[in-house]
Amino acid sequence: MRYSALRVLKEALTGHQGWRPLWRDPDPRPSYDYIIVGGGGHGLATAYYLAKTFRQARIAVVEKGWLGSGNIGRNTTIIRSNYLLPGNEPFYEFSMKLWENLEQEFNFNAMVSQRGIVNLFHTDAQRDAYRRRGNAMLLAGADAELVEAGQLREMMPFLNFDNARFPIKGGLLQRRAGTARHDGVAWGYARGADARGVDLIQNCEVTGLHMENGRILGVETSRGYIAAKKVGVAVAGSTSLLMQLAGLRMPIESHVLQAFVSEGLKPTIPGVITFGAGHFYVSQSDKGGLVFGGDIDGYNSYAQRGNLPVIEDVVEGGMALMPMIGRARLLRTWGGIMDMSMDGSPIIDRTPIDGLYLNAGWCYGGFKATPASGYAFAHLLATDRPHETAKAYRLDRFERGYVIDEKGAGAQPNLH
Repeated sequence: MRYSALRVLKEALTGHQGWRPLWRDPDPRPSYDYIIVGGGGHGLATAYYLAKTFRQARIAVVEKGWLGSGNIGRNTTIIRSNYLLPGNEPFYEFSMKLWENLEQEFNFNAMVSQRGIVNLFHTDAQRDAYRRRGNAMLLAGADAELVEAGQLREMMPFLNFDNARFPIKGGLLQRRAGTARHDGVAWGYARGADARGVDLIQNCEVTGLHMENGRILGVETSRGYIAAKKVGVAVAGSTSLLMQLAGLRMPIESHVLQAFVSEGLKPTIPGVITFGAGHFYVSQSDKGGLVFGGDIDGYNSYAQRGNLPVIEDVVEGGMALMPMIGRARLLRTWGGIMDMSMDGSPIIDRTPIDGLYLNAGWCYGGFKATPASGYAFAHLLATDRPHETAKAYRLDRFERGYVIDEKGAGAQPNLH
């Protein structure tokens, strides 16, 4: 079923009797060519591109809960490609280009809104650093503008420009950045994958990996054994636990990253804003709530909830940036389990186990990377070669000394 304005009109006139579920709920088959472990954004995108772009078949996605129950539904919805290092910027710009045509491609409203993002700077040294980042973005084909305080005052007059401690001197603007509806992204990829024959198997937890002579043969699950020629793992914060089943120790730590939303307000925030003197980022949802976040909780955890000290720290950053939000009520908070790599950059690579592939280490960048991550992982699974934009994301780069030291690493990388 394709969605269109005419379809909506027809269903409205006929009592909405023709709508069907977005995807099937099949039982697992005895074997597949590809099994993707993880029914979040990256796993669903991988299955979608495997089937659509690389023309592969006999694909299953297995998810221990329901589709979209992990980080894809537990984030602040920001999409951007304002990275600095050559190992990252081309990849995230590739993702940005995929975002721009995503809804038309899978015929589903993911509410992609390119409202722009501004990274504020508060010192002359930060201005120089952002100028360098902006030039790196331009070299990679992205858009970037350095805006001064006067222009920002017109765009965002509610900011605390004259704070003696954190004076706002300008910002780095990427106009093509913005937000997308996280649930809509998961549902769109799931619907597109299902339409191309992918089995989306929910409530199917992987409990073991069956291997012989250094090769994976299938997965043990809570719904029985499933054989597979290739297995791709995309389980975010549960990566270390799952890869232990293969006897592999990952350069990853799992931390909680909390997100917050306020009560609904009138339109206030024109795009996405990040505080340069602390870790705080904010946008406004379609319902009017201010959606914001900050630092990860500084302890290892697999629980999808956080603790009070981080809430206090994030709210303090928000108050320093725009004191007007002090009257807004905090509506709710939630947590996602982040797979924090040791250099703040992801891993998309084959593992030492033949037929076992890894997609992990996304730190803060998981949601915005969803389209490119799925495409690059599908490319690797289908061809056994890394995608052009993901060649730097090798698993052994820490051993070889080829780290991509983008800011955004774990709680205390020097102690890892």
